[in-house]
Amino acid sequence: MMASGIFKTHGRTLFAWGVFAILMGIFLSVHPRGATLGVFTTWSNQCAALALLAVGQTIVVLSKGIDLSIGPIMALTNCIASHLVNGSPTEVALGVVIVIATGAACGLINGLVVVVGKLQAIIATLATGAIFTGLALLVRPIPGGDISIGLSDAMTMDVFGVVPSAVLVMLGAVALWYPIRRHPIGRSIIAVGSSEAAAEASGLNVARAKIAAYTLGGVFAALGGLFIGFQTLSGDPSIGLTYTLNSIAAVVIGGTMLTGGAGSVVGSIAGALVLRTIGSLIFFIGLQPLAQPLFEGTVLLIAVSFGATRLLKIKNRMEVFQ
Repeated sequence: MMASGIFKTHGRTLFAWGVFAILMGIFLSVHPRGATLGVFTTWSNQCAALALLAVGQTIVVLSKGIDLSIGPIMALTNCIASHLVNGSPTEVALGVVIVIATGAACGLINGLVVVVGKLQAIIATLATGAIFTGLALLVRPIPGGDISIGLSDAMTMDVFGVVPSAVLVMLGAVALWYPIRRHPIGRSIIAVGSSEAAAEASGLNVARAKIAAYTLGGVFAALGGLFIGFQTLSGDPSIGLTYTLNSIAAVVIGGTMLTGGAGSVVGSIAGALVLRTIGSLIFFIGLQPLAQPLFEGTVLLIAVSFGATRLLKIKNRMEVFQ
């Protein structure tokens, strides 16, 4: 009974991790170097930025929203990081703070446009995403810049030769979200996504919850932009679109309901790992790189199909599997 209850509550998250485990096993079996720390480090570095974006997108989706600007926010903050996250330790620390604050400000703007402007989230964030992309091009017209090598090594290498730093980054994203989820603002985000009318009738501040969700989404997008900078030691204004689409795909694969109110950041991270592992598999088994969207689209279609089936069965929209 206990096992069936766990599967009922966390079934879609467990399914996403199960798919990832199968893909990871295949990947390690075809990789020339096998299951070595170096292989895990390279692979996790490729996954971390998308995982961070997926967490941010999940928080927005939990509030019954969508953020099409999350990729452009990542690109903008990545470009800003290529100017500011270098120099002395104090300058690096200040640069990191400014980058994260910029992401939060972009998310706040999204929230205000959606809530105060009363625009559909998909339209509002599509428009703000274009603005953020333009700003990224102004900050860094072509890829380049400089980011602290010391901080980059710390974030993209391994810890004591035991675990890749990027794995700890992804675990840190989960650790950052769960205290927020248990805070009244986190509970409000989920309640608003489940039923806005019921949340308002319960005395919750619906507008504040929605704005907070978009702001948090911007923070995680900035963290993703920072991590891309740690990988490349530069900024690139053109990286936004692909990451936006993949963040939504990761959310769906991870089991979060696009209708809001139910989902899991842990599942969304699994979705990000699935997408990145598919890309790695395509490379190592010798398929054409252009086949990657086909495989990713197939996985996404399967996930959406499961999501539609699950939605028809939900009776209580307050059900949340975290």
